[in-house]
Amino acid sequence: MKELFSWVKALVVALVIAFIIRTFLFVPVIVDGESMMPTLHNADRMIVNKIPYYFNEPERGDIVVFHATETRDYIKRVIAVPGDTMYYKDDTLYVNDKKVAEPYLKEYKAQMSGVPLTEDFTLEERTGETTVPKGKVFVMGDNRQNSKDSRDIGFVDEDQIVGTTNFVFYPFNDVRSVD
Repeated sequence: MKELFSWVKALVVALVIAFIIRTFLFVPVIVDGESMMPTLHNADRMIVNKIPYYFNEPERGDIVVFHATETRDYIKRVIAVPGDTMYYKDDTLYVNDKKVAEPYLKEYKAQMSGVPLTEDFTLEERTGETTVPKGKVFVMGDNRQNSKDSRDIGFVDEDQIVGTTNFVFYPFNDVRSVD
């Protein structure tokens, strides 16, 4: 009887620890779709780290997972944060009137044969706002021509963000860190 109680106690402790880790620290996520290609591939499995956003705000360039709907999470890249102005002109991102390099798009831009990967637009044209409001971010998928993102759904509330992710742990032959 003592041994059974010991096993039950160990199982309960393990379940409580797993619950705490999954609820407050880390959670696995599966990439669904091609909106983050070439950085992330459909069915990649990643670890979402919830810890950074307990202490810091999302930063430009972060890859974040957020609740897009009640039943669906999206994975996108933060392009602009509160207070930023932004626009695209000639396939180039400008944030606060400064040109921003996007090295993660080089592979797709090279395949475009001179056709822009990202169409020209301003923040105001897409959202009706001239700057990103407090508590919100503007996100986009890296596969600019095949991504439902802030250009379509508007700003993302920071409190809808689950966490940031930059580590693919599956498939095993493609384990990697991503930027």
